[in-house]
Amino acid sequence: MKKFSRRRALRKLIGLYGAQQILGAQQRSTRGGWGSQGTQVLMDDPLLEPVNVMDFAPLAQKNLDPAAWDYLEGGSEDEAALHDNVAGFRKIILRPKVLTGVGKIDTSLELFGVKLDYPIMLDPVGGKTCFWPNGEIVSAEAAAKEKALMVSAGISELTSTGKGPANFYLTTRLGNTESSKALVKRAEGQGASAIVFTVDIFFYPHKDRNFRNNFNRGWCGPGIPARDALGRLPKTADPERMHVGNWQLDADHEVTPTWENVKELVSLTKLPVIIKGILTKEATQQAVAAGAKGVIVSNHGARQLDHVGGTIEALPEVVEGAAGRITVMLDGGIRRGTDVIKALALGAKAVLIGRPYAYGLSAFGGPGVERVLQILRSELVNNMGLCGVGSLKEIDRSMVRIRS
Repeated sequence: MKKFSRRRALRKLIGLYGAQQILGAQQRSTRGGWGSQGTQVLMDDPLLEPVNVMDFAPLAQKNLDPAAWDYLEGGSEDEAALHDNVAGFRKIILRPKVLTGVGKIDTSLELFGVKLDYPIMLDPVGGKTCFWPNGEIVSAEAAAKEKALMVSAGISELTSTGKGPANFYLTTRLGNTESSKALVKRAEGQGASAIVFTVDIFFYPHKDRNFRNNFNRGWCGPGIPARDALGRLPKTADPERMHVGNWQLDADHEVTPTWENVKELVSLTKLPVIIKGILTKEATQQAVAAGAKGVIVSNHGARQLDHVGGTIEALPEVVEGAAGRITVMLDGGIRRGTDVIKALALGAKAVLIGRPYAYGLSAFGGPGVERVLQILRSELVNNMGLCGVGSLKEIDRSMVRIRS
């Protein structure tokens, strides 16, 4: 057996995947790379400076209007769930296997008939135009380049060309039978492999950051408007701040959907229906009974109901409720490859990311999204090796313990 060396490992990676994919997805000006003789050179490109996904956050903040940054970074009310989403992963301790003869590491999987190279997908992130022009399509193009699945309802113009990513179609509303039939038609037109119904968004949340900024959600269509000479954003007739102290807005609300609406949607399509926004065993069991094929453990990036805890804390009871009958996925708090392993060990089939790729988008556009996916995928592969597992199916509950 040849002696292990980092240089030989990197040469092998470059031979397998090409220098562009390993070192940055595009041809770039350089002070160096790894030459044919293994000579180290440094890449002279700001895109390659971040060494983890959170390194993109300050770069994103620097690029964005303060109101756009708060819209991206903030959560609802006390932002307790926002903190818990990340902190929850710190309570989970990895239990690595040793002397397992790991060589090749395979991160591939199949999800609702879609073959994926790795279990990291792009979550819906509303208002991407606040972060980058035509942000939804730019993100979808990046997902396609990195072979990542994306959840979206706005990329049919790209998928119709055959150049879009694998995708699930997103809906935040279910209405009457005719509107559900139209929804199914739109999903099929986008080439979606599933329909994702978000169920935690029917009431508007109180987001203190947005209130203080007099933020108007409508700005995320055309983008944040220019500030005046005094640095002020224009006043609008319906800022989110209208919700402060105005209980009447919610006291007489339109009736929200029920599980009967989900059953009807299931009956109208051959596509699997996935329920996003599940945090309890009971809701998971209801999803199974309604005919859903999957659930996403999610608190909407901690942007809806606060004080619900982190999603990774809710994952075990959701997995218990699913009882192997439907697929469980998770979003919220994924910042490292080790977070992916922890989620898979606790029963998730795949994970979705939101803020991390929004940071990359805000900082560098499409290449930033690509780079975030590259970094997380690389960390996942590296940490699987360090954990002594060579495939996703080897990751199980025995690999984690929860700190009391």
